[in-house]
Amino acid sequence: MGIIIKSDVEIAFMRQAGKIVAEVLKIVSEHIKPGMKTKELDIITGRELERLGARSSFKGYRGFPANLCVSVNDEIVHGIPGDRVLNDGDIVSLDFGAVYNNFQGDAAVTVTVGEVNPEARRLIETTRNTLEAGIAAACDGVTLGDVSAAIQNYAESRGYSVVREYTGHGIGREMHEDPQIPNFGSPGTGPVLKKGMTLAIEPMLNVGDWHTRVAGDNWTVLTADGSLSAHFEHTIAVNDKEAEVLTREVYA
Repeated sequence: MGIIIKSDVEIAFMRQAGKIVAEVLKIVSEHIKPGMKTKELDIITGRELERLGARSSFKGYRGFPANLCVSVNDEIVHGIPGDRVLNDGDIVSLDFGAVYNNFQGDAAVTVTVGEVNPEARRLIETTRNTLEAGIAAACDGVTLGDVSAAIQNYAESRGYSVVREYTGHGIGREMHEDPQIPNFGSPGTGPVLKKGMTLAIEPMLNVGDWHTRVAGDNWTVLTADGSLSAHFEHTIAVNDKEAEVLTREVYA
């Protein structure tokens, strides 16, 4: 397919989609509490999508049955909301994409349920900062490897492993466009970033080893060793100097 450079008009449409993603994730995050089932989060998401006149990027994608992914503790990505009850001390990764005016936004955030231990809080904070390190490296003229290396170096220097089997991606009219964006790599390698590229950068960090396994539902990805995992993601537009984060309000 090749890497697509977006026009200012197309990025404006993506900005609208990104705002919706940010708003929905913020609302869903605020509803999380001990004792609720993960499927309740999907119901909230569907309600907010209807209110905002958008649709989920995920529901129906290759058969995925829900509006958002809800991954708990050692689940990394692609968790299906269901009857699982959230408990005090859990951490929950919410991954969500929305389509508005035929353009897409995609973001993820990891949040706490009640009181969590210091290890979990440090993992979440480090993963959030790892994403920011990747975004800071993304500008016109650098290589994709520069971004990947910034992510890997930040995470590993703080004692965490980066998931290698799952990556970030280009995004626009389609949820997944070229290029793939690994969370590890070497500076100076890969395609050169250009102004107008729109990317979804999404580091996934594990407390233990980086290897993964897939659950029996053929969707949910877990750490192979059962260690905690966290996931943060933003959709960005590459600019001359500093990237524009199209889903920034997710942390507001």
